[in-house]
Amino acid sequence: MGLLDSVLGAVIQNASQGHGGASAAQGGVGGGLGGLVALAAQNPQLIQAVLSLVSNDGPVGGLPGLMAKFQQAGLGDMIASWLGSGTNQAISGDQLSRVLGSGPLSQVASQLGVGQSDAANQLAQVLPGLLDQLTPQGHAPQGGLGQSSDLFGMLGGLLSK
Repeated sequence: MGLLDSVLGAVIQNASQGHGGASAAQGGVGGGLGGLVALAAQNPQLIQAVLSLVSNDGPVGGLPGLMAKFQQAGLGDMIASWLGSGTNQAISGDQLSRVLGSGPLSQVASQLGVGQSDAANQLAQVLPGLLDQLTPQGHAPQGGLGQSSDLFGMLGGLLSK
């Protein structure tokens, strides 16, 4: 787990230096990159599960598949807010459960060692902010966000700034 270790090392170093700290309106626990740093330090399994979920080799077909699921659930504007440059709309665990369905959510719950409801609630706290940070240009990349290993590298680069 070398990539995860390097990401977490950057997270811990960044947190100890007091970097980050955006508003909660940017999504996630504490909001923005600061909230992501705090969350990753407290729960690295959650960050790993979310990155696995949105990666091209993930259970929903990467970011394009996730966007399609949100569109089908009538929540396309919500995920668009996470990718855009404006304020991130909040999502509830129940809404996220409906979007993902039991298959992908069961996989995440298994990674986290919790029930599906708890997994959905945890994902709802971090997914908006993480997608916001992974799409700094305000739009989804055509080829998706990449494989899981690519995402860990990208997140490590974001956290080391």
